[in-house]
Amino acid sequence: MATIESVTLEVADPTAAHRFHTAAFGLDAQVRVRSSQAPTTGFRGFTLALTVSQPATVDSLINAALDAGATSLKPAAKSLWGYGGVVQAPDGTIWKVATSAKKDTGPATREIDEIVLLLGVEDVKASKQFYVGRGLAVAKSFGGKYVEFAADASSPLKLALYKRRALAKEVGVPADGTGSHRIVLAGTAEPFTDPDGFAWESTTLAPASS
Repeated sequence: MATIESVTLEVADPTAAHRFHTAAFGLDAQVRVRSSQAPTTGFRGFTLALTVSQPATVDSLINAALDAGATSLKPAAKSLWGYGGVVQAPDGTIWKVATSAKKDTGPATREIDEIVLLLGVEDVKASKQFYVGRGLAVAKSFGGKYVEFAADASSPLKLALYKRRALAKEVGVPADGTGSHRIVLAGTAEPFTDPDGFAWESTTLAPASS
């Protein structure tokens, strides 16, 4: 079964981006960075979502991100599904921090249960079939709205597909955007580019810079 092994963000200042990831979320090796000046405007078509255990931990991570220089897109708040908020990092990457729990069960921590890379795509069903053809196994599927692929037990990452406009609305930004996605995925399959322009590299070829 093919899986996603790592995510590399292409940023103007890798050192500053790595410092932000560490200070805001305690992420070190899970999300990589490398230098790029590729032009991009507006919504880049993806979001990194951090799933945690309780609202206090959401607040802890959101506040740490803001202290590290992030901009608030959606303040943390309760919803029908739980509690969460959205910030944009200084390098432009959009991060969502959320929990399905509505009440705290203990003191706040900085523990992240799951990292989900949400790709905003034009046609969820078509992209699902494309990825299935590349060897990824579907874990959850809700028609043309959302698809989540199975993760390898050794990988901290999950890959999911969402309608681009719905994803932009969820994180509080306009859906329009052009240029580079500024993200490269690495997996066990051969290198390829998906229908929405998201690039994949083979794990053996992916850079280890951070």
